[in-house]
Amino acid sequence: MSEPGSNVVLMTSADAAPDWLTRVGVFDLETTGVDVVHDRIVTAHVGVLDAKGRVIASRSWIADPGVPIPEGAAAIHGITTARAQNEGRPAAEVVSEITDALRALFAQGLPVVAYNASYDFSLLHHEALRHDIRPLENPSPVIDPLVIDKRVDRYRRGKRTLTAVAEHYAVPLTDAHEASADAIAAGRVALALAERFALAPSAGELHVQQIGWARSQAESLTEYFIQIGRLDATETLDGSWPVRADASGA
Repeated sequence: MSEPGSNVVLMTSADAAPDWLTRVGVFDLETTGVDVVHDRIVTAHVGVLDAKGRVIASRSWIADPGVPIPEGAAAIHGITTARAQNEGRPAAEVVSEITDALRALFAQGLPVVAYNASYDFSLLHHEALRHDIRPLENPSPVIDPLVIDKRVDRYRRGKRTLTAVAEHYAVPLTDAHEASADAIAAGRVALALAERFALAPSAGELHVQQIGWARSQAESLTEYFIQIGRLDATETLDGSWPVRADASGA
């Protein structure tokens, strides 16, 4: 069922719940900046939620990224260079363990939820290459609440930050920009989306759909940025997902 005047497809009693609702992995990074090629991991969280959004497994990391953490980044996630040096473990160890944890979830067939997944998975890919660690190969299935929300409720006004979207779906989020809080909130938003909207029944099918949705969203945003002068007419935003083309070497 669709809401009048929108592209929103609501879940009805006749719709079967997606088979991935029973358990989902969750993943989030806090970093030194927003450049997926050059910035570094500072904190990370990988966990598992059950169908009710309860945490049934979790692991968090703090890394010494080996470079100064800019004051702007530290102001967001709360980890200063001094704290990372004192409390963090070597970056190579942390990157290896995060990659292994995610690989294990995918091997079990669990979908992994990451909000704005192309950022986290792309940055992790480059960190793995930087430390001579085998990166994740075509991570799948991934569930990205940002991509899905933009698709199922395209014309809703307002911000699409995790904080704003979590509030919209009545998902509590305290300590925003703390890796475990953000990862868990993103997982719960994904569950809320699946309960409210008629999404693909399998995580694999949803993963494939998101590849196309992310590409279309990037194309639309490219057109808008060109119109307002934020991009040159020859420039385009990378819509590849869940790992950006410049990160995968494609």
